Amino acid sequence: MATQHHQIHIQTTPNDHLNRGSLTDRRDTKYNAHQVQESLTTRVTKLICAVFLSILFTVGLVTFVLWLSLRPHRPRFHIHEFSIPSLAEPNGLSTARVTFNVTARNPNLEIGIYYDTVNLTLYYQDQVIATTPLLFPFYQSPKNTAIIYGKLSGPTLKIDNARWMRFFAARKRGVVPFRLDVASSIRFKVSTWDSRRHKMHANCEIGVGSNGMLLAGDIGKKCPVYFS
Repeated sequence: MATQHHQIHIQTTPNDHLNRGSLTDRRDTKYNAHQVQESLTTRVTKLICAVFLSILFTVGLVTFVLWLSLRPHRPRFHIHEFSIPSLAEPNGLSTARVTFNVTARNPNLEIGIYYDTVNLTLYYQDQVIATTPLLFPFYQSPKNTAIIYGKLSGPTLKIDNARWMRFFAARKRGVVPFRLDVASSIRFKVSTWDSRRHKMHANCEIGVGSNGMLLAGDIGKKCPVYFS
């Protein structure tokens, strides 16, 4: 019995080729449009991020500059003169007199400082030798230097014969150490705003030579300032 073979022939027409081509073109067009849309979205997103970061950086920089200009800096104190002339004399206790000259500098550009009464305390080996008010309340404008000058003598000086002999013994060793404490309560003034009060101390550690004068190395010395 003969085997029958069936053959199926599929005939295409020109329209079939056109339809396939059109379908491929449409797919390519959609893909390209999608790619363009994604690229545009990415660019817009990057642009927005760049603008946002630029604004953020600018705001941060301006804030930092304002903070630097408006942040209060403590006043700066320097010792320029301190002497006990009669220290060169064995019997100089009766004529003992202390002369001092300290400057207070307001380093702020836009900030003023209000001082309450300024008081001075003189120490020798942590023992109080003298204490006295120096200045009445005053206002110090920005970039201004105030001179704190005074003399201590008579009953103001708490020096007896025993203490004077200790001064004289230290003088023979080359240096008589003293500490000057300048104290006040201060407030910072920024435009129309005033800060709270800060209890301020400026400590000047100094040495007096055998001639009763401030050592050359301590002239102009900066006095550390702290708040309490």
